[in-house]
Amino acid sequence: MNRLWKRWIALALFVIVLGVTFVLLGQWQLDRLDQRQDRNATILANEEAAPKPFDQVFAPGVTITDDDQWQRVVATGTFDTDNQFQVRYRFNASQPGYEIVVPLHTTTGQTVLVNRGFISVPTGTEVPSVLPPAPTGQVTVMGHVRRSEHGKPQAIEPRDRMVRLINAPAIEATLPYPVLDGWIATLEMNPAQGEDINPLIVPEISDGPHFWYAMQWFLFAIIGATGLVIFIRSDLRERRGQNNPQSIPAAGADRPTGDGDRPRNVAVPARDHVTADDGAAPAQDLSRDKE
Repeated sequence: MNRLWKRWIALALFVIVLGVTFVLLGQWQLDRLDQRQDRNATILANEEAAPKPFDQVFAPGVTITDDDQWQRVVATGTFDTDNQFQVRYRFNASQPGYEIVVPLHTTTGQTVLVNRGFISVPTGTEVPSVLPPAPTGQVTVMGHVRRSEHGKPQAIEPRDRMVRLINAPAIEATLPYPVLDGWIATLEMNPAQGEDINPLIVPEISDGPHFWYAMQWFLFAIIGATGLVIFIRSDLRERRGQNNPQSIPAAGADRPTGDGDRPRNVAVPARDHVTADDGAAPAQDLSRDKE
């Protein structure tokens, strides 16, 4: 029995560890669901609001956060066409390509980064090194507020005007003037850009698969606990069978025959004679044949 207890305890500890892990993963998915629902509510609220001057959101020393994102703002100024940055390895509506970021010297005296948009590059095609020129002269940009993206230094630090993530402080370090935190994702520009440059799409407004992922993790925890109970009950049933073996018939014991319930040692009485009533012909008088 001690051996069984050790096995049960080891299995129970294993199931408990798995169960706790599955529950935590389920809670993590529910947390992601809450975050997505909050983001959806923010996007919808900001989409319904009228565009505002960019300096009501962007300001020196202000860090753009998730709560600031997706507001629509308007900024007017001139592009620094000598300092365009190519943002590589990007996707827009599931299409691969790159984006173009350029500083905008606004009429307020501040400089803010503007994402001009996305250019699709088919898979297997070399990404061009020459970027479409930015509009010259005064331009007006209306777009979404976006926060700086974060990642490893090799992803956010520009090299040869190329970068993988848009991080305002990292780009500012390569420029001879200060830049406000965050950036503007262009929706409309006046004068208009080329047709090949597309606005960045807004994230899908849905709850995503997070709820069902959470239910799956919780179900795995329940299955593990149920399996533990079934395993222990199986061990107990097997042990009871070993302690109470069933009776085995002795060798040579009488076995039932095809005669039903009739005992084997009961003799069947023989018939003394056969009559015509039994369907057989009566015996002939052989003495007459001898005459």
